[in-house]
Amino acid sequence: MTRAHRLWRGAAACAVVALAAGRPMQSAGQGSPADRSQGWAVRASLNNPKAKLYNNAKQKLLDGKQIYGYTISKLDTKLYCEMAQHWDFIWFEMQHSTMSYRDVEEMIAACPRPVATPIIRVPDEFESTIQKATDIGALGIVIPTVDTVEKAVSGARYSRYPPEGRRSVGGNQAGSIWGVNGVNYRQTINDNMLVIEQIETPVGVSNVFNIASVQGVDVILGSTGDMQSFSGLDPSSEEYQAYFTRIRDATLKAGKFLGAVPASYGKPGPPGVGRPDFADWRFFYNGPSFDGYKPPAQGRGRGGR
Repeated sequence: MTRAHRLWRGAAACAVVALAAGRPMQSAGQGSPADRSQGWAVRASLNNPKAKLYNNAKQKLLDGKQIYGYTISKLDTKLYCEMAQHWDFIWFEMQHSTMSYRDVEEMIAACPRPVATPIIRVPDEFESTIQKATDIGALGIVIPTVDTVEKAVSGARYSRYPPEGRRSVGGNQAGSIWGVNGVNYRQTINDNMLVIEQIETPVGVSNVFNIASVQGVDVILGSTGDMQSFSGLDPSSEEYQAYFTRIRDATLKAGKFLGAVPASYGKPGPPGVGRPDFADWRFFYNGPSFDGYKPPAQGRGRGGR
């Protein structure tokens, strides 16, 4: 038995234990009916499906569009306000940076309610981490390196208020930014929150359907850099590409939205250039602006991967 097979069997056993322990799972059944479009389970989870969301990135996903982000990893309010006019979302990088919550809080407050949705990649899935990110006004939470159902559950649970989750209520910047013009933040934020779980290892791939099926998970994001690092495979190899095909199949089966780190996955072509299933990939870590705007030279607020 190969090491990859041993990892797969071990991870699968962990997933069975998690399911038996009563973790909140979505009843996705054996697959989505053919007439259900991508993200059908996310749509079904909305409390008010007829309301237009103030999370523009999530609304675009629900409308069937591909969306792209711009990454910021240093405090730069001018850059944030400038880029937030031209991208679908701003990815605040807090896993691979020394940026503080106070830094991100300051940027979000500098130009409230921009076109771009503020999304934070947090370093872990713990309640205290996600509480800070949501309280300062993030409308999206990225959980990195999700290998288990338990980690996926934690990320989803603490991103939303009861009854869907276990986020605590408190005075915070988020309510003053998004709860304006007659909008009740507490009553609307659960629908507007976007929870993104990153699959970055072969173990995560082995559990991806159970991870994607967790209630409250909206996007599964396949990450190419760490997948190469953890697997040791050439990205052009069939085995490596098969990981992402499996991520795609499981995500669509669970009714969630499919994403990838490289924008090339949203283009047709062979590995390294694009994907034959490019139209299925909707959420991209970085990519072009929606209006053709060209960003300033890298090095100013950029980072992460």
